[in-house]
Amino acid sequence: MEQPIEILYEDDSVLCCVKPAGLLSQSAPGGAPDLVQLLQRQTGGEIYPVHRLDRAVGGVMLFAKTDAAAAALNRQIAERTLEKRYVARIHGVMEPPQGVLEDLLFKDARTNKVFVVNRPRKGVRAARLFYETEQSDGETSRVAVLLDTGRTHQIRVQFASRKHPLLGDRRYGARDGEAGLCLWSRSVTFRRPDTGEKMTVSAKEPF
Repeated sequence: MEQPIEILYEDDSVLCCVKPAGLLSQSAPGGAPDLVQLLQRQTGGEIYPVHRLDRAVGGVMLFAKTDAAAAALNRQIAERTLEKRYVARIHGVMEPPQGVLEDLLFKDARTNKVFVVNRPRKGVRAARLFYETEQSDGETSRVAVLLDTGRTHQIRVQFASRKHPLLGDRRYGARDGEAGLCLWSRSVTFRRPDTGEKMTVSAKEPF
């Protein structure tokens, strides 16, 4: 029997839930179960993805329940009025403890790996995030992140390129014994497509 997906908020136009780490956000070649399919079975209605999380990342995800709601949420993403906040545990201590990271990122489609590069060229995209250190023991730090852009593996790559890979992120240089990636979607802030009301839906990180 499938474990039910935790639903944090639902109305006639949107649904917010907690994506379990290790579950695909949406369908991919190979037919592995994904969050969209599970939510459709659980709710008995249509579910439209408007953003995604890496398979290894858990936390808050926002979905539309109608075409019109999906279009409205996609406009908010394009206008950068939809806020996605994350929390990560990284190796080391960021200096300064809060700031902005800006890079040019290139995704290698063959390896599905992302790299920081020095100059623009085909396939290179600008990436920007804001961070603030919430807690540190000198060896590792918990860092809150607000994304300004939503690039593939963005948080993982930008911290790893500064010698602060995320715990459990062996793909980008971590050598610790963590069983999972320490990256969590903490909250999503958006305007309800039906009323325009501003909402923030959040879930506590497990690390």
